[in-house]
Amino acid sequence: MSSAAVFDLDRTLVLGSSATVFQKHLAEVGLGAEHDIPGLGIYQKSYEMFGENPVLMQAARLLVRSAEGWPIESVAIAAEAAVDELFDEVPGFAHQLLDEHKAAGRVLVLATTSPEAFVRPFAERFGFDHVIATGWVDDGTVYTGELDGEFLWGRAKRDAVRALAEREGINLKQSYGYSDSAYDVPLLKALGTPVAVNPDPQLTAIAALNGWQIRHLDVSPGVAKFAGRELQHWLRPFARPEFIPNARFDIQGIENIPGDGSAIVVFNHRSYFDSTAVGLLIAQAERSARFLGKKEVFDVPLIGKLGAMLGGIRVDRGTGSDEPLEKAVDALKGGELVAMAPEGTIPRGPAFFDPELKGRWGAARLAHATQAPVIPVGLWGTEKVWPRSARVPNLDLTDPPLITIRVGEPVELKYKSLDKDTKRIMSAIVEQLPSEAREHHEPTEEELVLTFPPGYSGDPTAEADRRPGTDT
Repeated sequence: MSSAAVFDLDRTLVLGSSATVFQKHLAEVGLGAEHDIPGLGIYQKSYEMFGENPVLMQAARLLVRSAEGWPIESVAIAAEAAVDELFDEVPGFAHQLLDEHKAAGRVLVLATTSPEAFVRPFAERFGFDHVIATGWVDDGTVYTGELDGEFLWGRAKRDAVRALAEREGINLKQSYGYSDSAYDVPLLKALGTPVAVNPDPQLTAIAALNGWQIRHLDVSPGVAKFAGRELQHWLRPFARPEFIPNARFDIQGIENIPGDGSAIVVFNHRSYFDSTAVGLLIAQAERSARFLGKKEVFDVPLIGKLGAMLGGIRVDRGTGSDEPLEKAVDALKGGELVAMAPEGTIPRGPAFFDPELKGRWGAARLAHATQAPVIPVGLWGTEKVWPRSARVPNLDLTDPPLITIRVGEPVELKYKSLDKDTKRIMSAIVEQLPSEAREHHEPTEEELVLTFPPGYSGDPTAEADRRPGTDT
């Protein structure tokens, strides 16, 4: 027997309600103006805010009566015209999820309460194998205003999926189901792997009680969302310079960070304060980002959990695993920002003062895999807030050090050599640093000590043997 992946449509596969899009295109062909469908506007707004409920579903049933006399051909034209607009409402991670199920050989099923006449062109564009949707009776020319079978909601939708599985030889216990609504719980329970996508409050509670996975297909897997927004969004109002009293900030070039879509933000690594500085920059750009960070940070119980909820990507350089880069590639393909320090760690000893930055190949590999623009960021002065030698940051509020952050235009890459493109990336970062960073500086022993972890007892004048590598 085969297995399937069963997807709901509204607030699951598309971010909002498809009814709004269909209504617009129906009106363009002279059908279904809002005043012809009593309460449709109120229904749509309530649905987008709160999801399904029995009262709204009763309103949805009235749609079929309003369709009495609608020409089949006109409805088909409107439904076809709506496909491109709906396609734009499908988040990037939904595309990835569908591709994963296709690659695994699963049958793709769209199961929705929406009228089949509306959704079939959309389903065909996406490559769904089957469509389960509410049917309308027609006389060959126009719709009669009657339902063809049951109104597919709740248990009726589950029963329709079961009937399809029996006809097509699908093992539901080996299948996956995705929905946002608590009223799809009967369907989700009939499937072996139920997933709550952008769940309403009821489904959130049910999923938590049953140990079901909760996903939001507009962000990377594992990123937590609250009231429809991810945690970085809610924290953004607090990510302001005035709320960081132990540092002053001079930030220029924020406009070079794209307002939407994927990009790789790369920065030089000088201190433990760098992540705060770059986080502030990303927040000022009104974006969220997936940070690649060392496993030591993610292994700290509370901090690691928070980092995962924020969408951080754990990197264990000792294993040489490609998993972190694969997650970063998925994030970029989903339209997100990825932020990383190509140096991999804070340089120690004389290497800290080297005017030529040396990076690993991770950023170049991401760029080669996705063609996402690489945005160089130069940090200067962060080591005065929290040098590597200190266990806690400098909390002197009387004369806080100045942190300069400069954001450059996308790096011009050749996409032929990882090594050469890595050097281009590092050179672009250096260009964002002040002139003193590009001059040779002979450090004192006291300056060298500041570049080593607390308790370091080795020779601070010895330079570590580092080179770019295939890890991050």
